[in-house]
Amino acid sequence: MSNEEKTRYSEAELNEFEELIIEKLEKAKNELKILKETLNKSNDEGTDSTSGNTKVLEDGADTAEKENLSQLAARQQKFINNLESALVRIKNGTYGICSVTGKLISKDRLRAVPHTTQSIEAKLSQQS
Repeated sequence: MSNEEKTRYSEAELNEFEELIIEKLEKAKNELKILKETLNKSNDEGTDSTSGNTKVLEDGADTAEKENLSQLAARQQKFINNLESALVRIKNGTYGICSVTGKLISKDRLRAVPHTTQSIEAKLSQQS
């Protein structure tokens, strides 16, 4: 059976993707934990800095760094949510099926972006 005729991935293929996603999920959760710890530390240390102009500069740099860390944490949380949604799709048998075309998403694309819900063709056609 060619890939064209196939409408869903086999149990073995889904298991392979599930392992990949779980691995990425654990890594992402660790990174998020580190980001949150770093954010909490910078909040704690922000109270007793030196006085004068250097304090204003440091506060500005601290604020910018906190914003960056917050954005990274938010992006990481979104990535985690997307990976968890992909695990749900594996369980309900809809994983790897393009939400736009209804065709199978290529294995190469799923390996690169395991939480995707669109084939590369569908994604590119939406951008033009």
